Amino acid sequence: MKKVPEGEKNTMRHRSYDRLGCPVEACTEAIGGKWKGELLFILLLQLRELEEDGIIERKVYPVVPPKVEYSICKRGESLKPIIDAMWEWGKNFLENLPKERLKPKPKAKGKE
Repeated sequence: MKKVPEGEKNTMRHRSYDRLGCPVEACTEAIGGKWKGELLFILLLQLRELEEDGIIERKVYPVVPPKVEYSICKRGESLKPIIDAMWEWGKNFLENLPKERLKPKPKAKGKE
């Protein structure tokens, strides 16, 4: 097995690409990570649910390669004040957490 140089991750992915390399290989490396395929599938399902609920719109362009654009609908825009309120509540909650509930900040590399 090939020894990985110190400081580099043990990965089968290319660290750089030959411009004339195989496009299919480049594609599978970009989306073929351990969880990427599953995450892309979950994202697709979530987008379809948001579309079915009338929160986003999907526009498909009849071109090759396929092109799809998503945009927020009026119903989705109506969620903005709710999401803003959730953000404010969460921010206040975190700012007022007891100190023993806070995780310690990670030490910066090289500073000890």
